[in-house]
Order: sequence, then C-alpha cells, then structure tokens
Amino acid sequence: MLSGVQLPEVITPPGAPALPDDIVALVGGWLLGYRSAETRRAYATDLRRWLEFCRDHGIDWRSARRAHVDAWARTLEAANLSARTVARRLASVSSWYGYLVAEGVRPESPTEHVRRPHIPDHGETPGLTRDELRRLLDAARSHGSVRSVALLTLLATTGLRITEALSRDVEHIAHDSGHRILRIERKGSRGGRTVLTAPALRALDIYLAGRTTGPLFITSTGRRMGQPEAWRTVRRLSRRAELDGAGEISTHSLRVAFITGARQAGVPLEDVQDAVGHSDPRMTRRYDRARHGLDRHAAYAVTGWLDG
Repeated sequence: MLSGVQLPEVITPPGAPALPDDIVALVGGWLLGYRSAETRRAYATDLRRWLEFCRDHGIDWRSARRAHVDAWARTLEAANLSARTVARRLASVSSWYGYLVAEGVRPESPTEHVRRPHIPDHGETPGLTRDELRRLLDAARSHGSVRSVALLTLLATTGLRITEALSRDVEHIAHDSGHRILRIERKGSRGGRTVLTAPALRALDIYLAGRTTGPLFITSTGRRMGQPEAWRTVRRLSRRAELDGAGEISTHSLRVAFITGARQAGVPLEDVQDAVGHSDPRMTRRYDRARHGLDRHAAYAVTGWLDG
C-alpha cells in the first residue's frame, strides 16, 4: 500500500503467479500515475497478459523489440479478440514502456511504431430501441426490486457509466440552480454533475426510503453494490422483458440507448457529449445507433431551407 492506494492485489491478483520484485516496483510506479482504481486494474491486467506472453515465449521484457509486440498483437487477433480489445491492450503496454523510457529503464519503447487495429466508427455494445428500453424498465417494475428500478431508471435517464452510478453516495444528491442533480466523478477523476429528472428522483426516493447517508446503491449486507451484480440484474431483467439478444445486453446498453435517444429527440451533439462526459464528440457519435438512418438526413433540412 502506498499513499493510501492499494496496489499489490491489482498487480498480482489472488491466484495469479507472483511477478518478480523488480517488475512489481516498476508496474506499481506506473500505475500510481492513474487516479482511477478501475483504470489501474484494467491496465495492470493488460500488462500481465503481455508479461505472460513474454514468459511463455522466452522473451526478456527489458529487451523486447517491435517484432515481439507485433507477434503478440497477431496472437491476440488469432484468439478472435475484438479490434477494440487488442488496441486497448497495446495501448496499456505502450503506456508502461513509455513510463520505463521516462524513468531511464529503457532507451526506447518497442511499441513506438507498432500498428494498432482500426477501430470501427460505431460501438460494439448492443443498444436498445425506445420500445425495448420501455419494456426493460417495465420488467424492472414488475419483476425487480426497488433497487433495480432505481438503478435502471437512473442509467436510462442520465446515460451514466455504471462506475459513475455505483461510486456515488446518497450525499451526492444535491440542488443546483433549481435543478435536482447527482454530483459525479467522470473518467480521469474529473468532477461533474447530471440532472435527476422526475422518474429518477421518484425511483430513488422509493428505494432510499428516507436513508440519507452511505453508498447510493447497496447490497443486502449494506455494502456498496458492485458491477457484476449490476450486470446480472440487467441481464436477468432483459430476459424477463424477452428482449432480442438479452444475453448480450449490459449496463452499457442503457448508456447507448440514452445517447441514441437524445439524438433522435433532437438534442445537439455537443449537449449529448457534455451530458455523458465524452472528451471527444467522435466517441459520442460512435454510440449513436441511429446516426446512419435516413430520417435525419441533411437533404431533408436543406430542401426545407430552400422552400423557406
């Protein structure tokens, strides 16, 4: 543990082979550069995959070359991992070697000129139509708990990431300029807020039942609700709602539905981008499942303008 940040269980999870002390120190120093615990955990996992590849193929990570990283990338692709997953793992390893170069451990990074997979301009997470989203919320009200209703309504009406929703405490519900809001922490530990509309407030009030402190979403034992439980809740209720592809629907699907629905409702792209906390509007566009539909084609607007 260093500066209040627990790293050992992230670098070497329970059941995983122990890493040499010299690597642990370098990985720990690198991870301390990231404030988000989720980011540290994801990057550490990706790096372990690379170090395992090096070990299995007799490659010394200290002297690894671009050809070795290219070989790893081809191995990941051969395992049918998505382009996005391969690109993320390469980015994680690239970040670590960048740290090693900055610290003088290596003169250069073997990832510097590695070609990363092309990421399609549309997301891979299944979205939900307006009817499907309504059916999912109905299933929560009919077959779920008050917690399920509160969580799904919050996600559906705000587009929050599941990490943003589950990290909140009851005390983060507040007022701002006449609006009821939830104070949130975006990726990169950026502060933010989201508006709580009447359905979300009503569902939260019923769920909280007067509770004024502690984690916003809790388990039966009073501990903070975790992502796996939230994902299982969405999957179970998706099946109850008899949604197509229910086994692939996740908490992130509600975020996709929020973005698509906002754009279909005529919300400007920059306002949707701000609402969901994207730093790049291209990311927001990737989540908009209706953006290639013809109903919003610019030709209709220009024709109306010409008829003026």
